[in-house]
Amino acid sequence: MKNMKETRSAESRLNKDRILFFDGVCGLCSALVDFALPKFSEGQISFAPLQGPTARELLSPRDLGLEYVVYYRDQKIYRKTEAVAYLLGDIGGAYKPISIMLRTLPRFITDFFYDLVARYRYRIFGKSETCRLPTPQERKFFLD
Repeated sequence: MKNMKETRSAESRLNKDRILFFDGVCGLCSALVDFALPKFSEGQISFAPLQGPTARELLSPRDLGLEYVVYYRDQKIYRKTEAVAYLLGDIGGAYKPISIMLRTLPRFITDFFYDLVARYRYRIFGKSETCRLPTPQERKFFLD
């Protein structure tokens, strides 16, 4: 059972942060983190692997599977294509129209293609034995 201090710590983090939860051993998911990381300033977003303690503490068991990325934003949980769409929207610039397009298309269509890529991502993009380790400069963005 979580004590009150741990629960308050998790809640305060959730109330102020945008967190991208990703499969830490997936090559494609790590590439998404590598893509997004330089586009944010410290404090704008945090990253945490789905295999880590932050994900276990903050996400429901449903979201702890490694089949999709989870994006916590504005006190809401987004999954799969919707997570990527909101992340791209937060990056802004040339990615904003892509974000709008992904959010406009029917989710059953976008998630069909998301699920297709997710099913074969380890074969296509590889799988690490361990979770992605942040560099010393990146550590301030990672919760685990």
